[in-house]
Amino acid sequence: MDINYTDMLSRKLDNFIEKHYANNKSALLLKGARQVGKTSAIRKYASKQKMNLIEVNFYEDDSACGIFKGSQNAKDVLLRISAHTKKKTSLPNTMIFFDEVQKCPEVITWIKFLVDEGSCKYALSGSLFGVELKGVESVPVGYMSVKEVFPLDIEEFSRCLGLSDEVLTSVGEAFEKKIPVDEVVHAALMKMIHLYLVVGGMPAAVQAYVDTNDLNVVEEKQKEILDLYKWDISQYDPNKKLEINEIFNLIPSELDAKNKRFILKNLNEHARFSRYENSFLWLKNAGVAIPTLNIQEPTFSFKLNELRNLFKLFQNDVGLLTSQYASGIQLQLLQGEVKQNYGAIYENLVAQELYCHGFGGDEHELHYFNSKKQGELDFVIAQHGKVIPIEVKSGKDYERHNALTNVLANDDYNIDSAYVLTNDNLRVEGKRIYMPMYMLMFIQKSPAPANQIFKFDLHNL
Repeated sequence: MDINYTDMLSRKLDNFIEKHYANNKSALLLKGARQVGKTSAIRKYASKQKMNLIEVNFYEDDSACGIFKGSQNAKDVLLRISAHTKKKTSLPNTMIFFDEVQKCPEVITWIKFLVDEGSCKYALSGSLFGVELKGVESVPVGYMSVKEVFPLDIEEFSRCLGLSDEVLTSVGEAFEKKIPVDEVVHAALMKMIHLYLVVGGMPAAVQAYVDTNDLNVVEEKQKEILDLYKWDISQYDPNKKLEINEIFNLIPSELDAKNKRFILKNLNEHARFSRYENSFLWLKNAGVAIPTLNIQEPTFSFKLNELRNLFKLFQNDVGLLTSQYASGIQLQLLQGEVKQNYGAIYENLVAQELYCHGFGGDEHELHYFNSKKQGELDFVIAQHGKVIPIEVKSGKDYERHNALTNVLANDDYNIDSAYVLTNDNLRVEGKRIYMPMYMLMFIQKSPAPANQIFKFDLHNL
């Protein structure tokens, strides 16, 4: 049965892909964890544009790497692709899609020559890209753009459930003006957040919910993805697979602990971070875990203040995390029941959203602050030239936050405002901005200045 890709989930990624190919001739590489929607996005674009799509999947077809061996030029490669796939590369409006390129690094080398040849458009996707090809994506400068893909964020999820642009705009205006949202809208969006805690943003799980509204079907999809991640661990790092798998399996229980920090002694009584660091990096580079590092001071120099051996480790998708806890938790979350250990789920939601909004990534991490004297802040971000603490409160007693009070009172930090994410409507109290969880969608990383031209002239010397 043919799939109509244009009827699939609407994502911001769709617009990104359209703009990329409308504005330049370079190839586009989508990288990210398995099952976040990379392949579907390319197929959807090609279907919408009525393209002749030729797929080469190096994961499913081990022999496909042979296309590049001994090839003399781009014409040779295109001829071999045609022979291998039994499809014509000479047809107009043709796109060649190299899927799972981490299995065939030669593709990255050849992209420059294929783009230069100019007869086709090119798309690539790679999972475990940070593990298998770390740094390689920077080689064909000017010939390939790289876009990291994440699970659906809160805004995308809300649109898939039918939330209108008009409502989203009104909520965005409330966020900007720091005023409460209409109570009817607020109540509906909080129910949506509770549903997102259960379904999460993995496209297969979201599609299952949209199609069936059956949470059992959703959970089946989530279990399949978790099994796939564990299989990847066993395949891609045979020397460390037991260690990495153990760390991955410990994420739910470590987040469920009182301070949510990953305790190395739970791996091994005599464990040292230096021994396990590469295994933690593997999970981050594979896109299946989000490390959040402790900083010594809530000031701009995050990188200088990092304590890399003190960290929290979140799941890449909150729905996957929820599915690993005891059965029955889904219904309790949907009903808005508040329990102490649900704080881990809410924090994972925040980590996931901040990460996909650019506050974490290849060159930097998410951060939290913890000190014996002042207490712990769940997250600390830099936005619009200022340091902003973020507290996550899943319960009704959300006004108790000693650490935040201590930090805001410390003149050395010079912090103007803080976000406290709750289940209640927006209100402002001094430097504290209490806002509902769904307003996470508007906490975005500050863009780079549009004009950074700086002229320097030595002619007067």
